[in-house]
Amino acid sequence: MHPLVRLPYDAAGALSRLAVRIAPQGDSKLLKALRARRGLLGRYESWAASGRDPSLPLLWVHAPSVGEGLQAIPVIQRFRRTAPEVQLAYTFYSPSAERFAATTGASFFDYLPFDSAGDMNRALDALRPTAIVFSKLDVWPVLAAAAAARGVKLGLVSATVPEFSRRRSGLALLALRDAYRALDAVGAISPSDAERLLAMGVRGDRLTITGDTRYDQVWGRATAPNVKRDALLERYSDGRLTLVAGSTWPSDEQRLLEAWSRVRRELGTVRLIIAPHELSGAHLEAIERWAGASGLSLSRTSDMADSRTDVVLVDQYGVLGDIYALADAAYVGGGFHDAGLHSLLEPAAFGAPVLFGPMHTDNRDAKLLVAGGGGMRCPGTGDIAARLLAWFTNSRVRERAGQSARRVVEAGLGGADRSAELVSTLVARQGLPPGAEAGGGL
Repeated sequence: MHPLVRLPYDAAGALSRLAVRIAPQGDSKLLKALRARRGLLGRYESWAASGRDPSLPLLWVHAPSVGEGLQAIPVIQRFRRTAPEVQLAYTFYSPSAERFAATTGASFFDYLPFDSAGDMNRALDALRPTAIVFSKLDVWPVLAAAAAARGVKLGLVSATVPEFSRRRSGLALLALRDAYRALDAVGAISPSDAERLLAMGVRGDRLTITGDTRYDQVWGRATAPNVKRDALLERYSDGRLTLVAGSTWPSDEQRLLEAWSRVRRELGTVRLIIAPHELSGAHLEAIERWAGASGLSLSRTSDMADSRTDVVLVDQYGVLGDIYALADAAYVGGGFHDAGLHSLLEPAAFGAPVLFGPMHTDNRDAKLLVAGGGGMRCPGTGDIAARLLAWFTNSRVRERAGQSARRVVEAGLGGADRSAELVSTLVARQGLPPGAEAGGGL
């Protein structure tokens, strides 16, 4: 790390460790993340004493939140099928990923320690990894330096750097350049990502274009048998044209709900299923008030008594990915504020054409869907209403757009296999126990 940023970076780590000790009770993500790190390194060391087999290699996968975890999962699954003897550790940063981490099949999963030399060396002493693989972009400089000094191989899969990312310049790049240069294998999502990664310090001989593993992840979910999804389809399938609006924010709902009122006045028997990004009581109640003021019947997914209403409000986490199977068309939230779009690929994998707001300049999926005819950028209420009316009044136009959306996902398949092959170069064949094969089939 550049000396200019080392001192403030270390100071930030020290303040973070202090915050862990004094964090009060509270429901915010920040407070939960701080409190969860109390005793963290002790948990690493406890598992190392009871669960770490030093005769076996260990792959450490880090994905900060659920989105990056979904990109890592297809690689993990392929690795586990081919090399079940290799131990797997999985770390994350956000409290939202706690429950997700438990589903990864990892022998050990927990929060990542703060990126300080003392904490990271204790974590490395405990896990003794053969390789560390980061998902998407979350490379930590102190961890990377400490691991590389021990001979631990470092990789990055589904690597992407947005064009306007703050990581590309200033103090952030001074802190990160050495970490990117230390990576032994990097699989970029696209040629433009590869160019930006090279400029940030990744070595050209360590860089390949592997594609985005999320395409394999959403395709696998959409095409695999799923008892839970079958139950949803049985409960809600009634022949009505349905818009599924997923991961919406108030800034989306301000335009979308007015547009939907126009569509209802024109078409009558159509249905809206809406899944807000945040399920706070105030957010859900605001949508209920809108439905009541608009003369629309509404039920919640947690209310098993009524599924034939005009509006279905999703008030449960973890079901949206399957509810998209009900969509004749989809709206994905996040495009009317700076936080960015949520997953466009989930509805596209089910063959639903997708609408979204205008703020998506860095979103590769949005550009591909628009170019392929499977998605449309909607700057405002009128655009949303007009496109929905065009799709809902002409089945051929709607189905053609849905097929185009699905083809975009199909065209992106294969990234998981290529990324797993990249990981196989990090977990060396000679590091495996006799009879185990980590290479080749990955």
